[in-house]
Amino acid sequence: MIGSLRGTLLDRRPEGEVLVEVNGIGYRVTVPTGTLAALSELGGPVFLHVHQHVRDDAIVLYGFATREERSCFEALLGAHGVGPALALAVLSAHTPSSLRRALLDDDVAALTMVPGVGKKTAARLVLDLKARLDLPDFDLEPVPANGKAGARSEVGAALAGLGYAADEVRDVLRELPSDGDVEQLLRDALRLLATAS
Repeated sequence: MIGSLRGTLLDRRPEGEVLVEVNGIGYRVTVPTGTLAALSELGGPVFLHVHQHVRDDAIVLYGFATREERSCFEALLGAHGVGPALALAVLSAHTPSSLRRALLDDDVAALTMVPGVGKKTAARLVLDLKARLDLPDFDLEPVPANGKAGARSEVGAALAGLGYAADEVRDVLRELPSDGDVEQLLRDALRLLATAS
């Protein structure tokens, strides 16, 4: 079982596949977009935490910049109806911390930002992943159950519809005031995003 690779980055593809040479052997590894962006230039050193996925017709390697990303990927694979492609899509849209934040907030809308994830799948993922990921050790407080999470979810969905990245949306939602209607929160969020760029 391959658990990690340390070698030289020989090639990278925009769709998320990299070629890592280790002692003269080239390993094709599929990585999420965050890991792809963090890799060195071609010919540079690379280290990846690896999940080896065995299928009837292939053995596929999935690589991650951190052990935490790999743990989240493996937790996603354990969720009902989630295969490697969907697990990778979730980690391309959310960092491990933003994924845990979404779970703590019961933020179904944050998971529907992932291409191919509808409301039903997102709701099921929230339940499945809460049991699989070690949330109590994570240093975040859940949003109080005072109706605010619903308003934030609506604002988050609106921002995602406008083309903002999942991490941008998660960061700005944390900065919103503790009360207010959805329209006002959306205006505040857009103002914050404009000053951040």
